Amino acid sequence: MRVMLSVTVMVRGKNADGKTFFDEETKTLVVNAHGALIHLRSDVKADQKITLTHKRTQETESCRIVYVGQMQGGKAQVGIEFDKPAPKFWGISFPPDDWNVPVE
Repeated sequence: MRVMLSVTVMVRGKNADGKTFFDEETKTLVVNAHGALIHLRSDVKADQKITLTHKRTQETESCRIVYVGQMQGGKAQVGIEFDKPAPKFWGISFPPDDWNVPVE
């Protein structure tokens, strides 16, 4: 399940040219147990490995970039996937998979 949630994170990795960038601070747009959608200034490409650090808890997870959108305003939307699911990383409880919202 995807949840719209703004969490400040630090991203560390290499840009598309292979140059290392350190601790770019950004916020999540959407999160789930498997990753997130974030904005990045750094020029990255799909299948790159990055490290994501939750700024408040300092917890760190290894990730892979799965989607890179068009640059707009100097930033691109970037989809990231944890190397292994980490539902507790965001500090929220996700509803169970079989949870349904009643339709009125």
